[in-house]
Amino acid sequence: GDVTPPPLVGRAFGLQRGLDHVGAVIGPLVAWVVLSRGADVRTVILASIVPGVIVTVLAAWSVRDGEGRRGAAKEAAAATLPPSAALRRLSPPVIAISIFYLLRMPETLMILRAQQLGIAVALIPLLWAALHVVRSSTSFLGGALSDRIGPARTMWIGWLSYVALAAGMWLAASPLAAWLLFLALGVVAGLTESPERALVSTATGGGHRGSGFGVYHALTGVAALVGGVALGVIFQRGSGATAFLVSAVGASGLVILWPFWSGLRRVPPQ
Repeated sequence: GDVTPPPLVGRAFGLQRGLDHVGAVIGPLVAWVVLSRGADVRTVILASIVPGVIVTVLAAWSVRDGEGRRGAAKEAAAATLPPSAALRRLSPPVIAISIFYLLRMPETLMILRAQQLGIAVALIPLLWAALHVVRSSTSFLGGALSDRIGPARTMWIGWLSYVALAAGMWLAASPLAAWLLFLALGVVAGLTESPERALVSTATGGGHRGSGFGVYHALTGVAALVGGVALGVIFQRGSGATAFLVSAVGASGLVILWPFWSGLRRVPPQ
């Protein structure tokens, strides 16, 4: 956010999320190939240090390269937006996003539901890799849409898509449906992850982005943990279908309220 022009913030986060998901595809596949050729797990883990070192060096170089622009942006933002004001601007959207994470079904339970619908355990790694292919493919598109119509509207489309997905998982009755719906989760991620970050970035301003993202990740992380446990209990004590129904109904409430909430609470203009 600090070194990206405002009109491109969504696409910048889309690129970041897309590349992250590419890694989630390539890494496990490379590890599987190496292990299948007779290497032991310790060798694979040690080999993973190499790309980690390379990324660290590249990150350090890029941070130095953008230091001047970031410092100027930070000083300008700090002069016009005190921390309390930044937090007030950030609170409404982050609370709404956290509620979505509270209601959203974790991927682990999605996998269990897919198994209930007939997908073999041996195919789960392939299903997981395919999910991240979709996520990677849609992340930049979601970011571009965020730049065009605004992060708040793009998130709303993503949340609405999730309601349809969760309802589909509730009604699904075949392995094919499980495949299609699980991959649709990648589209939901593409429509939510990049806009969420773009919204946090623009709401807090350059001088407070670090604190803003800290609040965002803390609240959404806690919400995802609590929601995952609650939905897991419903999944285990009730059924997978029931858990998805609860998730769909809860998320639909957020979809209905968000347009009014974002307008009444004056989420920063996109």
